[in-house]
Amino acid sequence: MTHERRGKSDEWFTPKYVFDALGCTFDLDVAHPRDHTHTSVPARSFLYEAALDSDWSGFIWMNPPFGNGDRAKLVWMNRFFDHGNGIALTPDRTSAPWFQRCWQRADMVMFVSPKIKFVAPDGSLGEQPGNGTVLWASGKTGINALITAQARGLGSIARPISQVAA
Repeated sequence: MTHERRGKSDEWFTPKYVFDALGCTFDLDVAHPRDHTHTSVPARSFLYEAALDSDWSGFIWMNPPFGNGDRAKLVWMNRFFDHGNGIALTPDRTSAPWFQRCWQRADMVMFVSPKIKFVAPDGSLGEQPGNGTVLWASGKTGINALITAQARGLGSIARPISQVAA
């Protein structure tokens, strides 16, 4: 049995090359750290706390806290899909119930390869994580960004069967 290893911090930032591959600007980052020093999210505005209780608008970026368990991931992802316009980043736990529920709601999913080495709060590059990462698209702008990212070599895209048949 494998478990996600918890590090000293739940703060790990998405590296710039991911955003470069997506080729888009976000209206809102809904889970941004208060300290912007080592972050590179191309967003016009940021939510630092109480994001699940705040209003979301426009095209959003969401890299929620990973270390709060599967239930927390599902809460964040349900809010993301209810909003319907953005890109979210999560671990690629394909056998987890939360992942399978999210798969049914996604417009498109990208399996990032190779594994993302995230940026630590001090700006250093982390080691390669034990698990991979997926980017979830909700809405046309998110779909187009994932298609662009695949063309730029960030990973491989997939769609749930319900989306393929539509």
